[in-house]
Amino acid sequence: MATLDQKSPNVLLQSLCCRITGKSEAEVAHQFQYAVRVIGSNYAPTIERDEFLVSEKIKKELLKQRREADAALFSELHRKLQTQSVLKHRWSVLYLLLSLSEDPRKPSSRVGNYGALFAQALPRDAHSTPFYCTRPQSLALGYGERSAGLSASVGTSGISSLGVYTLNGPTPTPQSLLAGQPPQSAAGGGQPLGSRLAWTLPVSCSPSSALALPATRPLLGPPVPSTRVVRPRRDGEVSEAALVRDILYVFQGIDGKFIKMSAQDNCYKIDSKVVLCKSLRDTSSRLAELGWLHNKVRKYTDARSLDRAFGLVGQSFCASLHQELKEYYRLLSVLHSQLQVEDEQGVNVCTESSLTLRRLLVWMYDPKVRLKTLAALVDFCQGRKGGELASAVHSYGKTGDPHMRALVQHILSLVSHPILNFLYRWIYDGELEDTYHEFFVASDPNVKTDRLWHDKYSLRKSMIPSFITMDQARKVLLIGKSINFLHQVCHDRTPPAKITPASKSADTPKDAAELLSDLEGAFQEKIDAAYFDTSKYLLDVLNRNYLLLEHLQAMRRYLLLGQGDFIRHLMDLLKPELVRPATTLYQHNLTGILETAVRATNAQFDNAEILKRLDVRLLEVSPGDTGWDVFSLDYHVDGPIATVFTRECMGHYLRVFNFLWRAKRMEYTLTDIWKGQMCNAKLLKTMPELSGVLHQCHILASEMVHFIHQMQYYITFEVLECSWDELWNKVQQAQDLDHIIAAHDVFLDTIISRCLLDNNSRSLLNQLRAIFDQIIEFQSAQDSLYRSALEELTLRLQYEEKKRQREGEVGQDSGVQGNHTKDARLQEQPSIIRLLKSSPFHIFVLFSFSFFQSIVQQFLVLLMTNSDESLRFLSFRLDFNEHYRAREPRLRASLGASRGRRLSNI
Repeated sequence: MATLDQKSPNVLLQSLCCRITGKSEAEVAHQFQYAVRVIGSNYAPTIERDEFLVSEKIKKELLKQRREADAALFSELHRKLQTQSVLKHRWSVLYLLLSLSEDPRKPSSRVGNYGALFAQALPRDAHSTPFYCTRPQSLALGYGERSAGLSASVGTSGISSLGVYTLNGPTPTPQSLLAGQPPQSAAGGGQPLGSRLAWTLPVSCSPSSALALPATRPLLGPPVPSTRVVRPRRDGEVSEAALVRDILYVFQGIDGKFIKMSAQDNCYKIDSKVVLCKSLRDTSSRLAELGWLHNKVRKYTDARSLDRAFGLVGQSFCASLHQELKEYYRLLSVLHSQLQVEDEQGVNVCTESSLTLRRLLVWMYDPKVRLKTLAALVDFCQGRKGGELASAVHSYGKTGDPHMRALVQHILSLVSHPILNFLYRWIYDGELEDTYHEFFVASDPNVKTDRLWHDKYSLRKSMIPSFITMDQARKVLLIGKSINFLHQVCHDRTPPAKITPASKSADTPKDAAELLSDLEGAFQEKIDAAYFDTSKYLLDVLNRNYLLLEHLQAMRRYLLLGQGDFIRHLMDLLKPELVRPATTLYQHNLTGILETAVRATNAQFDNAEILKRLDVRLLEVSPGDTGWDVFSLDYHVDGPIATVFTRECMGHYLRVFNFLWRAKRMEYTLTDIWKGQMCNAKLLKTMPELSGVLHQCHILASEMVHFIHQMQYYITFEVLECSWDELWNKVQQAQDLDHIIAAHDVFLDTIISRCLLDNNSRSLLNQLRAIFDQIIEFQSAQDSLYRSALEELTLRLQYEEKKRQREGEVGQDSGVQGNHTKDARLQEQPSIIRLLKSSPFHIFVLFSFSFFQSIVQQFLVLLMTNSDESLRFLSFRLDFNEHYRAREPRLRASLGASRGRRLSNI
């Protein structure tokens, strides 16, 4: 055992000190303690391990000495050295050369003797920022025991507490460190007392060591500080020890004997009657700021901790502040214990190991910075709660100070923990238990089930944390909304865990911190996975169980007149009914005709679920309306599909159907007009006096047919087909139900706008309705003409027949009989001239031609000035041969000119 003791690190180090100084073991006690501290210290060069910076500093030193050639040579040699792989630690070599080049006689601007600075009663590990105990492998010296003691006092929030063993108390030098004495254990535990004190004891901390110090400066260790000259105090002047005691109370927000809180100035101030030198007064005022900062944070936590309406996020914020204050109190308890030890042992304040204001100023620098950060957070978070509070904390993490950033990140991990728990329960279970309205997803319990998707859930934009993007928030809303929609509207009982597997949630603040550190990675992946799985399952349920896409196609076929054979046959069957007054119609009769049309056309092959929803609807009747004006098809929607086909959407479909039905009726009417003209053309050739009127009728009918055909082409292909193709492509590519609803709304808005049914096209629609009314009046007048003309033709044929019969009879007195026959003919046969003049058709022919052309010209002018490009091109198709342009000067402007005028007006 003696051999082991002789070869222990302490014995070998003490022998080395004796050999270097040439003194006995009793005389090198101080040098030995200093050597142990140096070997076990964490000191490192203050310069950063950057090869480039060191090389630049060497070149600057050479340039200061006006050695430009040597600087250039050094730069070239350093460049060549970098290309070689011989040296692995080039930075160390350059730093050594730089250190050797410094003149030791030249006073340095840096603090060179760090050992002397930190040995004077400054705790070795008195940090208030996160740190980890790391040491070189070669310096053991019982560090395992010391690190174990340290780990017990390190705070989780980052403010490291100071153990009593780290402060340099006036403990006498232990005899176990002297040569020939075996090391003894500490009284309170297994840690070697000599090893522990070797870390902490300062120079001249005990009477024995003071007596052992030689009168001359030793060769090893820092210069022995000379005894400070104590400035004589004036009468009644407060001692520094009393100020230190007051400051420790002020640190806790308690008024001291000399330093008290000034309510008027809102700060701690030294009583003006206290006699004190300016330096101590200034230092005390600087230290008293910690008490003001402490009070600010403590007042906020005390007021908010009992406020239940502050919510879980707010309580987490208060808990994080309490945790920081707890670490701060641990530091203060260590300082109090040190002061108590000094009081018990009667240490003078002027000794090198006592607590002084300057030492407190150094030690409390980091806690002061942290308290300033907490106080700033408290000010910034006033009146905020929930996600808004988390955003406020997150904004303070965007700083270049790593210690402040670590503090804010730690607080943010605690604050965001409830938010992440809300989020995971929402996206994996569809549950929303937000009693204090802290989460960014809001729920309205008054909304009924049929409006669940549209109105029940929404985003509170003010509560969206700044570390969550708007796209992520929208996906989070859709995920939970889809789960509730499946359960409450679709009545799907599939557990959410089978829809999307739940990943690990943020069970602890540590998990929340890890998640927040990778918002664009793991967090985004979790959101995306739940979003895609839930949305895909919802769309599959709607398409498989509720035939969403087939209902969408049924709207196109029936309400948008896409099923041509069905619509044509339905018009043929309904014509006898719809020409009657609207008040004489009965819905059950029209429903029977609808079923007949379905059974007689390809519509019979549609799904029975589709056909049973198709029905007849009669609009509100106005005086003078016919069946054509009030008839409409209807499509009943309920359940989940009513989420896509809302009441507003069905109202749009009804408006579009009425417009298309009226346009289809014009086409149907013009077909009947053309049939009448073709059928009666040969019969009326025997009446040459009607040729002029009939020619005008043919011309007017041709213009109407051209106009209606172009309008039908525009409506069918450029509006309905193009818009439907865009809608179908978007529906096929939709990732969630919101995409389908949005695409469907855009489809309806486009149709409403391009069919002239929006507010901006009201003047165009009025002109178009006037043209439609003119076509109906023209049909009525032409039918009246043909009836009258055919009656005339019948009378003429009867007269000719009677004439032939009378010519075959042989009779006498032929002259008298001939005159009598001529008078009878004039009485029986109405004159065609009198017929035309007395018929309303004569008036119509005189004015309708010019009137129709005038309203068409006005319609074309409105089209050319419309902002929709497709409507402007419709005007060119309607007037392809410039027939109307020649009669209307406003139509002579080209498309480019009209477009240029619009842009200039804008």
